[in-house]
Amino acid sequence: MEPNYISEIIKQIKKNFSVNEDAEITLETNPGTVSLENLAEFGKIGINRISIGIQSFNEDELKFLTRIHNSKTAIQTVHDAADVGFENISVDLIFNLPGQTKEKWKYNLEQAVTLPIKHISAYSLILEKGTILNKMVLDGKVKMQNVDYDADLYELTIDFLTQQGFEQYEVSNFSKKGFECIHNNAYWRYKDYIGFGTSAHSFVNLPTGKACGKRWWNYSALNFYNAAVESKGNAVIGEEVLSEKEKLNEYIMLALRSKGLDLLELNDLFGNKWLMKNKNYLDQLEQGKFLIEKDETIKFTPKGYAVCDEILTKFSY
Repeated sequence: MEPNYISEIIKQIKKNFSVNEDAEITLETNPGTVSLENLAEFGKIGINRISIGIQSFNEDELKFLTRIHNSKTAIQTVHDAADVGFENISVDLIFNLPGQTKEKWKYNLEQAVTLPIKHISAYSLILEKGTILNKMVLDGKVKMQNVDYDADLYELTIDFLTQQGFEQYEVSNFSKKGFECIHNNAYWRYKDYIGFGTSAHSFVNLPTGKACGKRWWNYSALNFYNAAVESKGNAVIGEEVLSEKEKLNEYIMLALRSKGLDLLELNDLFGNKWLMKNKNYLDQLEQGKFLIEKDETIKFTPKGYAVCDEILTKFSY
């Protein structure tokens, strides 16, 4: 999308909503798809955070991922963003690619931290149904590495980035102090958010301060989206009001996946039944060094983050 197109979206949002002057406004882009001139224009229209989908600095891995850019272009895109004035720059990287050694993955991390960035999102490769990669795995043309190796790469990621001054504030996200992603934190901390456009989801806690969540989502097909807006003024295709159990489940999951479960807030929103019901399991996790409790907050250790999805399924609600 060209800068003038993005500019019009920002103008319409500011026209219809109250927006803080210092609001974080993020634009996602990929190396090889954005010029130095456009980056400068994005800054002028109000974009103040850039997220760049690099994925890897290894040429073979980039080819496997069918990316159109090479390592040199990826590095140049980050420097271009910094040169035109972006201080808040994030990059995405993917680990546990087929055949990826620990040395190759560490090289990606080492390359990333030499760049003028403040945030790194590091994701493990996930197979999605219907994708070419999934078919290649099913056909035996590509072999995925096992979960233990995935966990090793993940713990390497945590250890390396924390040593480089990046704080882990969510399972897959690391930032320099003061540069946590604001909109992502809103999701993980169970705050309100409104989404615009096709497939966008929204969530609002009503009444304020209570966990009475309502979620709704829009049409994914553009023609249906536009027709709905014209006929009824919005493009909502579905909505749900979460049950008490669903709200508690989501709240626990999101909090533990990020900076930790605030026990005082938990008690204020849901009472202490969950904590009492899971006390023995929580004690076991603490003894096994999967989590720690400090200053009325329960949070995962690096060891716990590595198996957090499995742990979360074992809580009682």
